[in-house]
Amino acid sequence: MTEILVVANRTIGGRPVLERVRELAKEPGTRFRLVVPAQRPGSGLVIYDDAVRDAAQVRVDLAVTFLRREGIQVEGEVGDEDPFHATMDAIGERRPDQVIVSTLPATSSGWMRRDLIERIQQATGLPVEHVVVDLSEGLPMQTTLVIANKTSGGHELIDRLKEMAPDPQQHVFILVMPLSDGGGRASWEARGRLATVLDRLRNEGLVAAGMVGDPDPYTAAVNALDLFTVSSVVISTLPEEKSGWTRARLVERVRSASRVPVEHVVVPIDDQVTA
Repeated sequence: MTEILVVANRTIGGRPVLERVRELAKEPGTRFRLVVPAQRPGSGLVIYDDAVRDAAQVRVDLAVTFLRREGIQVEGEVGDEDPFHATMDAIGERRPDQVIVSTLPATSSGWMRRDLIERIQQATGLPVEHVVVDLSEGLPMQTTLVIANKTSGGHELIDRLKEMAPDPQQHVFILVMPLSDGGGRASWEARGRLATVLDRLRNEGLVAAGMVGDPDPYTAAVNALDLFTVSSVVISTLPEEKSGWTRARLVERVRSASRVPVEHVVVPIDDQVTA
């Protein structure tokens, strides 16, 4: 059995990484361990530590689900915010045979400016392969950010997401559920609703992962746009007369802040399926 450690953050879904994993997976007995450092983005709004870690977990969940559907043996986890420490922790726990580190191009990669590849090689003596992913070229699959809360389990929304992904292996969904007011109980309820909806999406054959977002839906959406590389956004609300998000012009404001298409899905009150 050969174990290969893959360390990546925003580039985890990039075509060069996926193609390299697929190529190596052709060798019988090869398994992979993905580590995504919980690293804070370099720009954007103030994002809390929990959100940074949740975003890293979303990347892990999507990558593991995506690769397992291709029959690849893979596990994943969130690592330390420092990519060197995250890599060394993973190597110390279960020494792999090889390490792959994926970064952005040199002009925009903080990991390369910190000589991450060379430091791992010198500290471990393991073969370390460097895979560069240019996110300006886009990801090999469509990625849709879904902003929803009370309507997240509505039939109208679920049906629209299924319609968007006729080939589920070519489309992934990131569900961000803004936290309602109410403190700890609201957080518990939101996470329960999130887990229920994600289970339903996966049972429908979709590749999906998600996280609880900022209580303000606009902040939650803008933070997610900063944390993830997406090709489209879907915002789900109640009908206008019942929707505070609509009255606050959420869809229009996110459209102004986004460089990708933003779609509005209205879910009737009697069409909701919640946790």
